[in-house]
Amino acid sequence: MIEVQELKFDANGLIPAIVVDAKSGDVLTLAYMNKESLNITLEKGLTCFWSRSRQELWLKGETSGNYQHVVSITADCDKDALVVKVEKDGPACHTGKDSCFFNPLYISEEKNEFSLRGLYELLLERKATKPQGSYTTYLFEKGLDKILKKIGEECTEVIIAGKAQDKKETIYEIADLAYHVMVMMVENGISLEEVRDELASRHVIDHKVKQEKMTN
Repeated sequence: MIEVQELKFDANGLIPAIVVDAKSGDVLTLAYMNKESLNITLEKGLTCFWSRSRQELWLKGETSGNYQHVVSITADCDKDALVVKVEKDGPACHTGKDSCFFNPLYISEEKNEFSLRGLYELLLERKATKPQGSYTTYLFEKGLDKILKKIGEECTEVIIAGKAQDKKETIYEIADLAYHVMVMMVENGISLEEVRDELASRHVIDHKVKQEKMTN
């Protein structure tokens, strides 16, 4: 562990702070701290920055309620930049977006890896814009009952493939099921983070049960 006095602030007394969602790993924003705002952050456990435009301290969430609870703060090798991992109460961006970084400049078609987050955001976009000819648009237009019917059908397909121990077919049907479940999540306003948090809480319970069994 290093001390605040070991950090290297720039000529204006500032140090860049890259704020990262501790749960998703998404970069939320880039802000700046001075020694006073950093000490407030450490004292309160909430991110506090120095606003270069307003020339004043800025406790994130003080007016919006979107506080950022600090999980960890790590300095880089030169000790002149910080990564601040947080658990957020709401959007990080003043636009209402979860992250301030949402304007793509370049995406490699070859190296752009698939992610559940990317799929979820695509489904959100489909629900908002409903482009013609999209199967996802069709599902959203038909509504929840149609989506749930498809989930039921895909559940059956997974069971049949799993019972047959056909690995390739089972993987295919699981992917179909996962897609339709995520469409339902978007329709019902359920986020990936909420599902992940539920799984994490069950992991803690399971760990406690195992510990109790070991001590009995």
